[in-house]
Amino acid sequence: MDPQGQQAGWLLADAAMSDRERGIFWRNRLLILFDLLPLPTAFCETDGTIRVVNPAMALEWGVLPGHLTGRNALALFRLTTGTQLHPINEAVRLRRRSRYPVKVSWSSGSGAERHGELIIDVVTDLPDAPPNLLLILRVVDQPAAPAPGPEERTQVSAVEARILALAAGGSTTTQIATAVGLTADGVNYHFRHLSQRWGTTSRTALVARAYATGVLASGTWPPAPAHRWPQ
Repeated sequence: MDPQGQQAGWLLADAAMSDRERGIFWRNRLLILFDLLPLPTAFCETDGTIRVVNPAMALEWGVLPGHLTGRNALALFRLTTGTQLHPINEAVRLRRRSRYPVKVSWSSGSGAERHGELIIDVVTDLPDAPPNLLLILRVVDQPAAPAPGPEERTQVSAVEARILALAAGGSTTTQIATAVGLTADGVNYHFRHLSQRWGTTSRTALVARAYATGVLASGTWPPAPAHRWPQ
């Protein structure tokens, strides 16, 4: 369907819905778009408690998005020396929509030291609604592509290893998504990330590379990761 026809279809569907149905419909669409964002993003309560993160954010720690839900963002990031959170606390207290860049560092899922800038937005849905925090992470140091070899196992997260094993067994994107608890878009995000890292152009090549570098165990069926990754 062309974009104009698709938009018309959404408007017709919206007109036929009750307020509750309309809210659910648009919330689901926003969650799908949230999953597709290439920038690591999270929504938090004002005390830093994470309510939802996208796959790009979870990928920094090599876990599924659900593993970060309920954790405090301040426990994941280390603030640069001298960084003050007082302006953010004041913005929350005064319900003032503001944006604050904060220099941070963190340890990735593979144990590598990472650095970047955390953009913190104080946002509200309605004038009288309690504010929330929108976190967008801008990574400054991108990890170098690892050289081919068995050591590449340390450059693959537990989620990626499981996705590769399921792909090697012939599972479809939808089946993989159900098995690992992601959306189909989230699974495709991991495939794209692996393809960029390993310089491959197909899932067949990804699976072959995973076997060649020891990410997947040889001589086993169904395919499985070669060892246990930390969750």
